[in-house]
Amino acid sequence: MPDLLNTSLTGMIAFQRALEVTSHNIANANTPGYNRQVADLSTRIGSGAGNLYIGGGVQVSDIRRVYDQMQGLQLQTSTTTFTRFAAINELAGRMDTLLADTDTGLNSSLQSFFNGLQDVANNPSSVPTRQALLGEATGLASRFQSLDQRLTELESETNSRIDLAVADINTLAAGIADVNNQIALASSGGRQPNDLLDQRDRLVLALSEQVSVSTATQDDGTMSVFIGNGQSLVIAGNARELAVAGSEFDPSALQVVYKASAGSIPLDTSLTGGNLGGLLEFRSSMLNPAQQTLGRTAAALVTAINTQHSSGLDLRGNLGGDFFTVAPPTILTSGNNTGTGTAVAQFADISAVTGVDYVLEYDGAAYTLTRSDTGAVIPMSGAGTAADPFVADGLTIEVGGAPAAGDRLMIRSGRDIAASIRNAVSDPQELAFAAPTRSSIAGGNIGNASISPATVADPADAALLASSVSEFITPTTYSINGAGSFAYTDGQPIVINGSSVTITGAPAVGDQFTIEPNYGASGDNANGLLMADIQSLGVMEGGTISINESYGQLVSNVGATTRQVQASLDAASVVRAQAEETVLATSGVNLDEEAARLVRYQQSYQAVAQVVNVAKTLFDSLIEATRR
Repeated sequence: MPDLLNTSLTGMIAFQRALEVTSHNIANANTPGYNRQVADLSTRIGSGAGNLYIGGGVQVSDIRRVYDQMQGLQLQTSTTTFTRFAAINELAGRMDTLLADTDTGLNSSLQSFFNGLQDVANNPSSVPTRQALLGEATGLASRFQSLDQRLTELESETNSRIDLAVADINTLAAGIADVNNQIALASSGGRQPNDLLDQRDRLVLALSEQVSVSTATQDDGTMSVFIGNGQSLVIAGNARELAVAGSEFDPSALQVVYKASAGSIPLDTSLTGGNLGGLLEFRSSMLNPAQQTLGRTAAALVTAINTQHSSGLDLRGNLGGDFFTVAPPTILTSGNNTGTGTAVAQFADISAVTGVDYVLEYDGAAYTLTRSDTGAVIPMSGAGTAADPFVADGLTIEVGGAPAAGDRLMIRSGRDIAASIRNAVSDPQELAFAAPTRSSIAGGNIGNASISPATVADPADAALLASSVSEFITPTTYSINGAGSFAYTDGQPIVINGSSVTITGAPAVGDQFTIEPNYGASGDNANGLLMADIQSLGVMEGGTISINESYGQLVSNVGATTRQVQASLDAASVVRAQAEETVLATSGVNLDEEAARLVRYQQSYQAVAQVVNVAKTLFDSLIEATRR
């Protein structure tokens, strides 16, 4: 009787445990990250009874967590990919809208400005038309500034998100380390703390949303977590931290660093992934290049317009000055410098300017120039002095001060430029739309030679507005203002006092050709037409790309990248959803199945209870029999 009773009691206890596990599953059916648990039943070892062997009942050998490690890894990886593209997609979409929209982009303002140039060229003596052009110029400068400001605000937001992502990573890492300690303690008795394992997996999955991680489970049940290029974030109960710090040259340009025992080291952003990786990738691959291209476009516009405007004559008879003003390339000093080296950069050949950031480093004897994005060494000519500056990628660089070996300076050839553009002309009569000089043939000439209209070869020539008379001494030689003897070649350009003309034909001795200031030519639009033509001229990328095309390429590239990111996000969303469904199919709670188990275990419990009742009846009968 005792064996019958004990065997029945083992069944009651086992099925009670199974009912508790089933109840736990049902209660957590909607708990995120919960993995279904199963009570594994096994036979208790029996004992001999004479020549027989009687079973010992049943026991719960394990409460097993239904979890597929490979499926969990796939979900973790797909989550990292999805959140990376999600972060890029949101910010890229906003930047695409900003640059391409007619109300916020640059295209409409550029077109309006060049239309205004053409309007003045069509009616150069009209002061109201000139005033309207100045309004368009101010509007164009404001649009450059506004675009740069919006991109700067987007950069600030991205930096704030990076800061928040790093804070979340540190919090999750600390949480994983804490759960590791609890798991190690609970596992010391040989038990598997299923709910703690679920909690840790949820934290790791949340961490994978922020950054790409790899994990390794140790013999004591704790999990080590690694990020970046194998840096350990969590080891057992200890968590490392990430931090954000200003870059070497710009405190506002945040970079992510890993706080190691030997000090902080920059995190390899190419292996970051997740939300943090997406933010860093957007900033470095889309936002910063857009800022550089916008600044380079502004510099090209200002340089081209100013160069041509200074080659013209205004309504007051003065040579034109700068139409716009713009700041030179920005120089940033490394926070690690020990010397006092300085540098000043200027735009020299706008067609060769790349807009990227450069690092100018002094090794104790000489300077070297490298691109900050690729590290490629850029050849420099010159000595770096005021008289003979370094020349590289369309820039002139003059160095000074007392640099120490290892000192570094950053040169921004595109960033910050767009924000500095301003309209430099306020008086409409100062718009220089006329050619500064004109050519003419003396009325008494007897040869058949003709002279072309004068064009400007050197607007900086101090004698540009001085009159000159070329008189032929012989049919093949001429003097200038009665001095000298210069050889004449039919059709060969002649440059005098910064003006260029071409004489063709056969001049006679004594024939005269005059170049003089174009005073009083209020209806002359020669220089204005040349300014209007700048819209379609190749002034960038070695003279192959116009200003409009440069901005168009920026809009096109951002739009194409945005579409690619959206497509990648859509694909990553499908992969992630499939991974989630796979995990749920394996580890999720099915209420129908749990209800069936609940009924089965309940019936088994009731059946075993009936056996206990039978055992009690038999025992009572035995006691009653012994009393007789």
